[in-house]
Amino acid sequence: MQYLLEDFRAFLEASPTSWHAVKEISNRLAEKEFIPLALDEAWTLEKGKRYFVANGGSICAFALPKTPVKKAVILATHTDSPALKLKPQPQVSEENMLLLEVETYGSPLLTSWMNRDLAIAGRIVLKGGEEKLVHFDDSPLFIPQLAIHLDRDVNEKGLVLNKQEHLRPVAALGKHPAYLEDLLKEKIVSFDLFLVPMESPRYLGPACEMLASYRLDNLASAHAAMTAIAQAKPSSQLQVALFSDHEEIGSRSAEGAASTFLADVLKRLEIPEKEWVRVPSASLCVSIDVAHAFNPNYPNRYDPNHHPLLGKGIVLKYNADHKYTTNAPTAALILQACEKLALSHQNFACRSDMPCGSTVGPILSSGLGIPAVDIGCPVFSMHSAREVIGIQDHLDMCKLLTHLLE
Repeated sequence: MQYLLEDFRAFLEASPTSWHAVKEISNRLAEKEFIPLALDEAWTLEKGKRYFVANGGSICAFALPKTPVKKAVILATHTDSPALKLKPQPQVSEENMLLLEVETYGSPLLTSWMNRDLAIAGRIVLKGGEEKLVHFDDSPLFIPQLAIHLDRDVNEKGLVLNKQEHLRPVAALGKHPAYLEDLLKEKIVSFDLFLVPMESPRYLGPACEMLASYRLDNLASAHAAMTAIAQAKPSSQLQVALFSDHEEIGSRSAEGAASTFLADVLKRLEIPEKEWVRVPSASLCVSIDVAHAFNPNYPNRYDPNHHPLLGKGIVLKYNADHKYTTNAPTAALILQACEKLALSHQNFACRSDMPCGSTVGPILSSGLGIPAVDIGCPVFSMHSAREVIGIQDHLDMCKLLTHLLE
């Protein structure tokens, strides 16, 4: 169990972006004898073997049964998180300072990014077309907040941020015309670079019962799904784990959950069409994404009967408009599994007067015609630069997902 937690911490620290997460997932799967595949090559697959294929910031792993496929269990999660992304020409000089222009990726909790040491991470393309991952933390940046003497009402009225004017990190003093190339020591043709918090994952509480980190939404779920498919015993059903990029911005990209990536992978398994048409209705898509934990300082923001607590178990997520896919039959499968494994569980639904978020679940369920359920671990401060989950909830999630695959 301790090994699993330390692997979780190492995974979080080594995965500042979706591309780094895919690299980490690939390495761990390869250690478990999953065979790597390439999208642009022909595949020769063997029954009973396990494989994975990466697609940018997304990756799909699957284990083929030795018998004809009658049903499938698909674990679906995502690799990206809300963030601040550098613009294509980010450098701006202001007096004697070099600043970088950013834009928001997804919906980050912006105040949590202020006054914090930040690194630069992402992917760069070099002359010649080589793509390279970088995580440069030797020269931190920071976004300075205005002193209270110049903003006397900030504690009463809250911090008002203009995304164009107030989120530019201070990178250096003086003039640095080739700041990024000097920093990265590479001749860059193009890049996708993000600011990432530098604080390491850390246990909280007297019994180390909580864990704080950046990107728990949704690397906690990704780690649980990766752990499950890596340690699941062979089964008569098709076992799949999908880790999609771009969920935080709607999933509509060439590698997001709304793309043809998963459908194309399934087509290449060479299951006869007359057999495959029977598979979806007997299968299950398990969408795993974190859930809003009850914040005791804001009790009126939660439905009184549906507010998950840290440390109290796996959350089933419900929404009448199908923003979450859970329904009576799919919920029953999870509830029965939790009962069999003696795992705690709880329910989440938004207040009826507040809008609800969504996941990759509805996208995959509608695209593949597979019944689905939305579950997750409770998390504090979702979309902030520092989130917190309960350790036991994560361990329970790993156990549940492994059981569902088996």
